[in-house]
Amino acid sequence: MYKKLLGQTALYGLTTVVIRLFPFIINPYITDAFGPTAYAPFADFYSVAGVIAVLLTHGMETTFFRFSLDEKNDQKLISTAFFSVLGATLLFLAFTLLFRNDLAVAFKTPTHVDLLTILAVILALDAFSAMPFVMLRKNEQPLKYASVKITNGIVNFILVIFFLQILPRFPEGFLGLKYNATFGIGYVFVANLVASALTFLMMFKDVFKAKLKHFSWQLWKKMMKYSWPITIAGLAGIINETLDRQFLKFLLPEEIARHELGVYGAVAKIVTFVVLFRQAYVLGIEPFFFSHSKNENAGKTYARLMDVFIAVNCLIVLFLCINLDWISRFYLNNPAYYVGIDILPLLFFASLFLGIYLNLSIWYKLADRTIIGAYISGIGALVTIGINFYFIPAYGYWASAWATLLSYLVMMLVSYIWGQIKYPIPYNLYRNLVIILLTIVLSLVFYQNLKHDIWLGNLIFIVLAAILIKVQNLIPKSLLQKIKR
Repeated sequence: MYKKLLGQTALYGLTTVVIRLFPFIINPYITDAFGPTAYAPFADFYSVAGVIAVLLTHGMETTFFRFSLDEKNDQKLISTAFFSVLGATLLFLAFTLLFRNDLAVAFKTPTHVDLLTILAVILALDAFSAMPFVMLRKNEQPLKYASVKITNGIVNFILVIFFLQILPRFPEGFLGLKYNATFGIGYVFVANLVASALTFLMMFKDVFKAKLKHFSWQLWKKMMKYSWPITIAGLAGIINETLDRQFLKFLLPEEIARHELGVYGAVAKIVTFVVLFRQAYVLGIEPFFFSHSKNENAGKTYARLMDVFIAVNCLIVLFLCINLDWISRFYLNNPAYYVGIDILPLLFFASLFLGIYLNLSIWYKLADRTIIGAYISGIGALVTIGINFYFIPAYGYWASAWATLLSYLVMMLVSYIWGQIKYPIPYNLYRNLVIILLTIVLSLVFYQNLKHDIWLGNLIFIVLAAILIKVQNLIPKSLLQKIKR
């Protein structure tokens, strides 16, 4: 069981790392080409994109895995889920294209109607491909899943480099294309559009495995009853994760807002280091949680997985905080963004809390009480909204960083307490709590006092990592025995 989980998680994880790595590597080229103000539309539009993506798929990925446990007719299940997403996407696309000028004015981006239009098409293409990707996971086809996702990343990466680094060097044009400086950050949107279109074409056969005649209204109503709380939870999650960019835009004077939005959006990309492991883990673990929920020792298995998750995440956060000064400056590649580096430890801790919360959330999903996820995420969203609304005018993106941290902390605590009452799992509370607190304290101490002494900081990290690996038994005994031989 563990070997199978490890294999699939490793492959999904590698895929996640690669597809996240491409835009992560691209970002220094973008920050090098554009200052914070020019970068701002990129951070602005893509913060809204997360909200729209949640609405278009409206929890159908998780819902599909849950209903696949009981529904024997895969054709009916995938068709019902796919056409639910398709209907929502077509309505969104028609509405956005029809009222794009009014929407651009409402979102204080009247000069970027073209970017809004491109983004709408990107989101639609991605939504069309969402359920076929779920089917690949369900049918345990990680190789195909990986190949399509990685191709998307490669194409996006190559096109961004071409548009921002190569094309401007040819004033007279190259391959029939001529760089337009006024379009600027729009080239990043175009690269994403081409990559999403290619992904849709690669998944074309899988997309149309769904048949309208197999769509079931009765099944759809049951699925929507399960999925709408997931959607609410997803929306609340996006509010916590990215919608602070919108608060910055609307609560600060225009010139200051664009600068703060650009700095915050670019600096926050560095959190990808922590996000990579979390996303890889979740992709591999969600089907595993459902498929092994009826095992006798399921609770102990979930607790052990939590131990591993926390230990690995804490090591990642500690390493980043020790090396943050040089990593962030090297990565951002533009002194105009350095002013925002100090908020990163807060965002690292926030990402750690979010990952723990996602692990804890399994209890209400297994109990078919997804509405609880909506309640908890709603509480987090209220924390985020309240802190951003009251403190952004005075503290700018620092308020956003603290809001993210406190929101995920509250969600984690509420989910743990509620879950232990309704669906007790024997988590190693005190040991993990000590590990988390030590990670936070040591990370802040190292960042404040040893950030310029890289060798000493990393030497201490290696010692601490060895101790943690030993205490948490992160290396399987069978592997240790093979090494000793």
